[in-house]
Amino acid sequence: MADPSSYRPKPGQVPDSPGVYKFRDEHRRVIYVGKAKSLRQRLASYFQDVAGLHPRTATMVTTAASVEWTVVSTEVEALQLEYSWIKEFDPRFNVKYRDDKSYPSLAVTMNEQYPRVQVMRGPKKKGVRYFGPYGHAWAIRETVDLMLRVFPVRTCSAGVFKRSAQIGRPCLLGYIGKCSAPCVGRVTPEEHRELAEDFCDFMAGRTGTYLSRLEARMHEAAEEMEYEKAARLRDDIGALRRAMEKNAVVLADATDADLIAVAEDELEAAVQIFHVRGGRVRGQRGWVTDKVEAVDTAGLVEHALQQLYGEEKGEAVPKEVLVPALPEDTPALNEWLAERRGSQVSLRIPQRGDKKALMETVHRNAQQSLVLHKTKRASDLTTRSRALEEIAEALDLDGAPLRIECFDISHMQGDDVVASMVVFEDGLARKSEYRRFQIKTFEGQDDVRSMHEVVSRRFRRYLQEKLKTGEWSPEDLADTPTTATPADIEDARDGGVPAEEDGRPRRFAYPPQLVVVDGGQPQVAAAKRALEELGVDDVAVCGLAKRLEEVWLPGEDDPVVLPRTSEGLYLLQRVRDEAHRFAIQYQRNKRAKRLKSGPLDEVPGLGESRKHALIKHFGSVKKLRQATIDQICEVPGIGRKTAETVAAALARAVPAGPAVNTATGEIMEDETPAPAGASSERGTEQ
Repeated sequence: MADPSSYRPKPGQVPDSPGVYKFRDEHRRVIYVGKAKSLRQRLASYFQDVAGLHPRTATMVTTAASVEWTVVSTEVEALQLEYSWIKEFDPRFNVKYRDDKSYPSLAVTMNEQYPRVQVMRGPKKKGVRYFGPYGHAWAIRETVDLMLRVFPVRTCSAGVFKRSAQIGRPCLLGYIGKCSAPCVGRVTPEEHRELAEDFCDFMAGRTGTYLSRLEARMHEAAEEMEYEKAARLRDDIGALRRAMEKNAVVLADATDADLIAVAEDELEAAVQIFHVRGGRVRGQRGWVTDKVEAVDTAGLVEHALQQLYGEEKGEAVPKEVLVPALPEDTPALNEWLAERRGSQVSLRIPQRGDKKALMETVHRNAQQSLVLHKTKRASDLTTRSRALEEIAEALDLDGAPLRIECFDISHMQGDDVVASMVVFEDGLARKSEYRRFQIKTFEGQDDVRSMHEVVSRRFRRYLQEKLKTGEWSPEDLADTPTTATPADIEDARDGGVPAEEDGRPRRFAYPPQLVVVDGGQPQVAAAKRALEELGVDDVAVCGLAKRLEEVWLPGEDDPVVLPRTSEGLYLLQRVRDEAHRFAIQYQRNKRAKRLKSGPLDEVPGLGESRKHALIKHFGSVKKLRQATIDQICEVPGIGRKTAETVAAALARAVPAGPAVNTATGEIMEDETPAPAGASSERGTEQ
C-alpha cells in the first residue's frame, strides 16, 4: 500500500487549467481517470489526510503509485478525453455501467440496396436506422407485423432474398401483401427505398401527417365509389393506429426526450432510461453499477450520459434530456451533447407537470431494477462463495481461489492437437481471458506431454509479464530454479510496448490461485512439473477426471471425492466442461480448415484470384496436374516462374486412389470442376 505523499506533485507543478488526470499503480496500470476544471485544485483534494477521505477514494490513492495529467483548452475537450481514456484503459476504480440485459432494437438497414426491417442486438452499425431499444423482441415483431400492411418493406434474410430472385417467385409475405417483393421486380429499388423511408418517418413519431393523408385518400376513394380501395385504406389506418397504441401517449406536446433516473445505495446504483419520441415511450433500458468510487447522483448521471451518447450522433441524441440531478459541468455537457446532435440540446431537471410525473415513473423502475438486481446477486454471490469455500477446504488452500484457470487437450486421433485455457473469476466465466494453443514441440498423441507444454507456455508468459512490469527482476530470476532462457529474459525486458506508454493490463498478466486440468494423475503431475520447472510455487493444481468426477492432487495416490450435491464440485465441473467445449470448438475449426485446403494452397504467392483462374481454365486439379508449364503460362496472370512453382507443388502432392461407387463397384473418373483452394481428389488431405 503506497503513501500518497510519496508521489504527490510538487507545489506549483500542477497547472491551474482544465485537464484530465490518470492515477497508475506500481505496475503502471491505469486505475482511475478523472477530469477537472482546475487540475491544481482537484488533484490537491486527493492528497489531504487519508483519514479524511471517502473510504473508496482512500483505497484508490493508496493503491496508486503515481499521477499524471494532460492539459486541454476547454471543459468539453476534457469530457471527450475522459470518455476515451475510460473506454481504452477500463480503470478498476471508475464507475462502469453494465447492461442488465442485451436490449433488442428495431433496425432498418438503409445501407443496403433493398433496406430490410429486422430485430437487432449489440453495437450499432453505420448506415442502419435504429428505433428502441425495446424490453422484448416480441413487442418489436408485433409492431412490425401491423405496419407491414401499410409499409410492405422487405424483412427476409439475404439468403431468402437471393433464392426468391433466382426462382422468380416471392416468399409467402409477398403473396399475402406484407412485402412489396423487390426480389422479383414488383417495385424498383427507388420505390422500395421510399417505402423504407416512410416506415422510418412513422416510427420516428411523424404520424399525424401520414394518417391525415391516408384518411384523405380513403374519403376520395369512397366518393369515386372505389369501395374496395377505400376499405383497404380504412384497414391500413386501423393497423397503424393499433401500432401506435402499443406505445402509450405520455406527453401531449409530441416531445422528443430521454428521461434518466437513478436509484442508489452505498454500494450499487441502478440507472433507468425511457426514450420518448413523438410523445410516446419508444424504448427503455437500464444499467447497474458498483460504486467503486466516491460519486454522488450528479456524478452517476454524468457517467450515464457519457455511456449513453458517447457513440451516438444526429437524431439519436434527443432535443431534451431530463435528469434527476445536474452534473457539475452542465454547460460543458450541454455543449458536448449539442456537438453530437448537431443542434441545441436541453439538459435539465423536470419541475412540474407530465414530465415530472413521468420522471417519477422512471425512478420507480430504477428502484425496482436495483432491488431485483440485489436479490439475484445475493443469491448468486451466496452460491458462488459457498462453492469457492468448499473448493478451498477440499484442496487445503490458504484462501478461496478467486481466479481459476482450466486447461484441456483436444485432437482427432493424434491430428490437429490443440489446447484451451478458460478463466473463471469469482465463480463466473471471463471469456475475454480465454486463450487457445497449438501444440508445437512434437507431433502425435500424447496428452501428458501436451499438458506440460501448454502450462509451461502459459506461465512462461506470466513470468515475462512480471519482468516487463517490474514486478520481478532478472536478479530474482537468477535466484529461482526456472527453465526460462536468457532469450526469454531479453524478450521480456525489450519486447512489446513499454509499460509507461500503455496502462492496460496485458495478456497472461494475472496468475490464478488454482489451475485445473482435465484428466487424472498423469495430467496433474505434468502440470505440477511445468510449474516447478519455472519456479512458480504459489499456484495450486488439481485435476478432474471424467469417469467418476474425482479430484486429483499432485503426489497423492487417492483422489479427493466431493459430495455429488457439492457446489464446489459443480463449479469445477462447469469450469472443466467449458474448457472442453472451447478446445473442441478450436480443434474442429482447425481440422475443417485443413480439410478444405488443397495442393494449390501450398503454392507461395498464389492468391485466390489466380487459383480461380487456374481452375476455371483447366476445369479441375487433375487436368491442371497433367498440364505442361507452357500450358499453365497461357492462363491470364500466370507467369513462367509461377507456372513452374505450381507444377512443382502439384508434382509433390500425391493424388489419392480413384473413387469407387459403393453401390455398383464402378471406378469413377474425377472430371468434375473443383473449387479454388480445394482438391479434386475427393476431400483427400494433401
